[in-house]
Amino acid sequence: MRYLIVDGHSVIFAWPELRKLHARRTALARDELVKILTAYQDASGVRVVAVFDGKGVSSNEATEPGGIQIFYSGAGQTADEIVERLVAKYASQHEITVATSDHMEQQTATSFGALVVSAEGLRPWLDEAQGDLRRRLKKFRPK
Repeated sequence: MRYLIVDGHSVIFAWPELRKLHARRTALARDELVKILTAYQDASGVRVVAVFDGKGVSSNEATEPGGIQIFYSGAGQTADEIVERLVAKYASQHEITVATSDHMEQQTATSFGALVVSAEGLRPWLDEAQGDLRRRLKKFRPK
C-alpha cells in the first residue's frame, strides 16, 4: 500500500492561495487542502494522511467515510512529531512519501526509509493525478 503523509501547515504556507486563505481563517485553508488531498486520493489510489498542528489539548484523528485520514497534534506536541512517529512505525511495511518543506522533518523521514517531496513539489503530483483521472473518465464517455 502506498501512503502520502502531508505536513498540512508546511503546504499551506508554501502555496500562495492557501496562505491567503489562512490569513483570513485557518480553517478555510485546512478545509481547502483537505479537499485537494481527498481529490488526489480518489484519483490516484494513494492513501493520504494529513497532519496539522494543534486543535485542542490532546491529539486526535478524524476520517470521513471515503475521505483522507487527518491528525491534529495536541498540547505540547507538534505535527512534525506525529509525522515522524507515523513514518517510524509504518515505513518498513508500506511505501510512504512525506510532503513537507521542513528540512529536519525530511531528513528524519528519509532516515526511516520514506521518500520526501517538498510542499512545492507536491503540486505537480496532484495535478498529474487529476489529469490521469480525466483521461481515464474520457474513455468511458459516449461519443
